[in-house]
Amino acid sequence: MSHSHLLHTSFIPTAPPSLRRRPRWAAPVPRTHQRIQSKIREIFMPALSSTMTEGKIVSWVKSEGDKLSKGESVVVVESDKADMDVESFYDGYLAAIIVDEGLSAAVGSTIALLAETEEEIELARSKTASPSAPASAPAAGNNDAPKVLDEKPSPVAAATPTPKASVGSAAVGALGSAVHPASEGGMRVVASPYAKKLAKDLGVDLKGVVGSGPNGRVVAKDVEAAALAAAKVSGGGGGAAVASPVAKPSGVELGSVVPFTTMQNAVSRNMVESLAVPTFRVGYTITTDALDALYKKIKSKGVTMTALLAKATALALVKHPVVNSSCRDGKSFTYNSHINIAVAVAIDGGLITPVLQDADKIDIYSLSRKWKELVDKARAKQLQPNEYTTGTFTLSNLGMFGVDRFDAILPPGTGAIMAVGASQPTVVGTKDGRIGMKTQMQVNVTADHRVIYGADLAAFLQTLSKIIEDPKDLTL
Repeated sequence: MSHSHLLHTSFIPTAPPSLRRRPRWAAPVPRTHQRIQSKIREIFMPALSSTMTEGKIVSWVKSEGDKLSKGESVVVVESDKADMDVESFYDGYLAAIIVDEGLSAAVGSTIALLAETEEEIELARSKTASPSAPASAPAAGNNDAPKVLDEKPSPVAAATPTPKASVGSAAVGALGSAVHPASEGGMRVVASPYAKKLAKDLGVDLKGVVGSGPNGRVVAKDVEAAALAAAKVSGGGGGAAVASPVAKPSGVELGSVVPFTTMQNAVSRNMVESLAVPTFRVGYTITTDALDALYKKIKSKGVTMTALLAKATALALVKHPVVNSSCRDGKSFTYNSHINIAVAVAIDGGLITPVLQDADKIDIYSLSRKWKELVDKARAKQLQPNEYTTGTFTLSNLGMFGVDRFDAILPPGTGAIMAVGASQPTVVGTKDGRIGMKTQMQVNVTADHRVIYGADLAAFLQTLSKIIEDPKDLTL
């Protein structure tokens, strides 16, 4: 999980905002009876990226009544691409949680209240319980009321009325509760949203699952392992007992309607936006025998094929800067000063493109280490915005799945994306007229035709082919 700060706070006075001047003849008021104005601060939903309009509460790190120190993590918020720890700007006490786990709230709306002293906790809670400030429909003239966006529970959650259904209780969004989903009896279990859904579908109690994610967070593979272990125990290792959960697709309720996650909403917006860009596609066949031989030679040193492809692409872009350019306003384009290769990675519930920045200037060994770090952070939803929003050229590789060719959709704000297929043994005709065998792969580039033309892509692909077929420069 990444780190962020609470962006805004405001004061809710617990004493009159001003003290009127008393007449001269009035009896003096003892100083001990004067109340110093206390501070109850609102914690707002922060904007964790430039495209974020709402955020989902993944988990509250602190419970109501807990003491907070400045810089301490309070809540985990799911943005459009990552889960981020939100820290407190102030010391105090978490007085009231307004937006519970599993619910979404608009950026800038109130999600909790922070009391300056322990004595003010009850006062803060009384403000959240006021009927004049309902969570789902704040009064038009009341900017202090939290603006909670109701999220419809899935049919599975709606059909489970028992108190243990954490998703159902989250959908109700009751204020002032100190026990939240994925926690029992005050013992908090931090798990990813997908892991929680999977645990519910498979009937796994998260309290007994040991998390392998950051800070012991439970992720999907932990739930699947727990479900498999439980099936083996209950069935005594017999095949019939284990076959039962396998017959049903993991985490899928057939016939159900599932709302988009925050990440899926972001992907959907980007894909629709890309339809406004006039694109064209160019394919090319590249022989990879030399690249495969180099990979086998240096693989033991931690080098990945993804890093090799990214490095080769970056070196080709150095010679063809127009392919690394971008057009955002439809009236001009920018020759990007950095070559940042974004690479598509599939993660739980979506897709993200970690960026290898300045890939043309970094050696292949450092690039491979950086790539492994980015992938680990992406799958743990820990990427910072600058680690997935700064790409100037994108790679999408499905070759490891045996896909021989495909087309990729151009991400908004970039000039081109290259789809990489699998390397396969191919019968070819040699220059001397004989038949030979070579390993070849298909690449298809989708480009913005407002900026990049067919001849530009053809020249770029020729350069890329020469680098891959004679990869000595990749290890310099």
